[in-house]
Amino acid sequence: MRGGAKLFRMNITLKLFASLTDYLPDESKYTNIVALDVPADTTILQLVEQYHLPEKLVHLVLVNGSYIAPELRASKTLQEGDVLAIWPPIAGG
Repeated sequence: MRGGAKLFRMNITLKLFASLTDYLPDESKYTNIVALDVPADTTILQLVEQYHLPEKLVHLVLVNGSYIAPELRASKTLQEGDVLAIWPPIAGG
């Protein structure tokens, strides 16, 4: 924050899938969605850390349906109204 700049907040939606729903608040586990009020310029990595999501389980990350590569997650800031969706690795047969 520079020279007394006002701290802005924004609303985003966090969606966690499969085993990651265990990290959501109890009231959100069945819908897998939680609405968040976060500081402006919050990064994907900051939200991952805030929800204590294990790095090895944060596999597929989308913002508004667009894939975010692992090397960009620490610097990609979220914007008002964004939808952040995270999936763990899924094994199939």
